[in-house]
Amino acid sequence: MTIRDGLSYKALLDEANAEIETLSLEALRDGLHDPDLAVIDLRDIRELQREGQLPGAIHAPRGMLEFWIDPDSPYSKPIFQEDKRFVFYCQSGWRSALACSVAGRLGLQRASHLEGGFIAWKDAGGEIVPYEKKKR
Repeated sequence: MTIRDGLSYKALLDEANAEIETLSLEALRDGLHDPDLAVIDLRDIRELQREGQLPGAIHAPRGMLEFWIDPDSPYSKPIFQEDKRFVFYCQSGWRSALACSVAGRLGLQRASHLEGGFIAWKDAGGEIVPYEKKKR
C-alpha cells in the first residue's frame, strides 16, 4: 500500500472547518446581490453545465484556485485582488471548506464557504441560473 499513516479526508475537513467561516444559506441569500460580495463556484465545468450555478457566481476551478489567488502567479485573476468578501461553494461543501482554508493561508481576507454547498442551496429552493461561459 502506498498510503500509510496519513490524515483522512475527514480529518482534513475537520481541520479546515475549525479555522474557516461557514456562511449559512440564509445569510448568502440575504446578501447575494451585494456588490461587495464575490461568490466563487469551485465545481468542475461539467457540473456547472449540467446543473447551473448561483446568480452572479464566478467560476474558479478548484484545481487552479491557488494560482488564481496569488498575485505573483502568472495565472492570477484580478477578482482576487479586489477588496471583496469571498464566498466559496462546491457541490456539498467539502471542496469549498478546503479551498477556503487554503485561500486564507494565501492571505485572502474575508473568505468563507457556503454551508452544505450547491446541493443545500438547491434543496432549499435557492435561485439557480444556467451556466454561461464568460468571455475573458
